[in-house]
Amino acid sequence: MARSPRGRGPRQKVQLAALAAAGVFLLIGVLGFVPGITTRYGDLDFAGHHSEAKLLGLFQVSILHNLLHLGFGLAGLVLARSVAGARIFLAGGGALYLGLWLYGLAIDRESAANFIPVNDADNWLHLALGFGMLALGLLLSNRAGTGGRLDTPMDRP
Repeated sequence: MARSPRGRGPRQKVQLAALAAAGVFLLIGVLGFVPGITTRYGDLDFAGHHSEAKLLGLFQVSILHNLLHLGFGLAGLVLARSVAGARIFLAGGGALYLGLWLYGLAIDRESAANFIPVNDADNWLHLALGFGMLALGLLLSNRAGTGGRLDTPMDRP
C-alpha cells in the first residue's frame, strides 16, 4: 500500500481513490488544450456554447471548461492528503457533478446559460461521475459498515 506524506502510515483506500480521480481530472484538463486530442481546436472559445472544440471528438469543451477540470484536479490532490479531505472531495464532487448533470438537462443549450459548455455526452459523463464519486466518497472507509458509532467524515482519521 502507498505511504502517505510525512510517514503517517499507509494511505487509505478513499485517499487513493481521490488521488486517482484528481489525476484523471488533471489529465483531462491538460488534454483539452492539446490539438488533435481536442478536435476543432481552432474553434476553442473561452466560454459559452459557441465553442465547437470537442475533447476526443465527443465532449464539448472551452478554455473555462478545461481550467475548471484543472482546478478540480488540483483541489483533489490537496484534499486527498487526509481521509476526511478525500471523502469530502469524492462525495462533495459527486454531488456537484450530479448537480451539473441536472443543470445540463434543464438549460437551453443554445442560450448564454450554457457557459461551461455541455452537450449530451457531457451530461451522461456527469451522471456517471456524480454517482461514481459519491459512492466512492461514502463507501470507502475502514470503518464503513462495521456497526460502530455513527460519525461524520471529519471525525475519521
